Amino acid sequence: MSRLQVVSGKGGTGKTTVAAALALALATEGKRTLLVEVEGRQGIAQLFETESLPYEERKIAVAPGGGEVFALAIDAERALLDYLQMFYKLGSAGRALKKLGAIDFATTIAPGVRDVLLTGKACEAVRRREKHGGYTYDHVIMDAPPTGRITRFLNVNDEVAGLARIGPIHNQAQAVMRVLKSPETAVHLVTVLEEMPVQETADGIAELRAAELPVGGVIVNMVRPHVLDEAAVRAASGDHRDAVARTLAAAGVRGGTKLVEPLLEQAAEHAQRVELEREQRAVLMGLDVPTSELPFLGDGADIAGLYRLAKELRKQGVGA
Repeated sequence: MSRLQVVSGKGGTGKTTVAAALALALATEGKRTLLVEVEGRQGIAQLFETESLPYEERKIAVAPGGGEVFALAIDAERALLDYLQMFYKLGSAGRALKKLGAIDFATTIAPGVRDVLLTGKACEAVRRREKHGGYTYDHVIMDAPPTGRITRFLNVNDEVAGLARIGPIHNQAQAVMRVLKSPETAVHLVTVLEEMPVQETADGIAELRAAELPVGGVIVNMVRPHVLDEAAVRAASGDHRDAVARTLAAAGVRGGTKLVEPLLEQAAEHAQRVELEREQRAVLMGLDVPTSELPFLGDGADIAGLYRLAKELRKQGVGA
């Protein structure tokens, strides 16, 4: 079972919502999970309706069966200060560098170093143990950058190769890659059943595999129920228009005759969407990775919605 679960996806597919639901799902039955944010958007805090996450691990939810979900917003500057203290014992000198803007300068001009710091903090949480020898967290879930740059973000060895071939940063990158390329890690990609997100998912999987990073599965989010198929629409729009009008009248709908055409137009649009979704499912099936689906939440991704999605993920065995 992978202990580091990385969640990525094209913007707008709901990757942060899925990462939060996965954290709840994996915390079931007394487990402890850490949900990590690396983009500074405070999306996790908004989903769980709590105040902005600090640079420290904070409990934000209780899962079914008494499990606990902790969350952490990793800040690259703070992570670099920790790093400088750990390897160089700079102490107050490190804080002085921050005041001078040197820390922000370093993480901006060297994005590879920034990614090492962000992924390194998550990997440290994966490896951390308590005094009794057990792991601090059963699972660490990372709400990662979008699919378009997930491979570059995770492949930190290549990113720092031109910056540091020896020394602490190089060693840190090596340690991070040992976790990221091990069976301890799984990278999940979130998509919706539309052409562009599905294509980006396929490209992302190809890039991850080329970089020898472990692909977990594809999670299809915001799936809407199918009400009518194309055959039903053809039947209604053919010789059965009068029957549709009579049915509306029998149901007490005033002006039912005028509603037949708009209803048939909506039905046709629905049938077209069903067909397009069928095509995109076929593309996903051809990727040869486990695929699961989550329903569209009509009321939005509130706390109740997260628990509903978590239950669905548990049912489908995602992450387990």
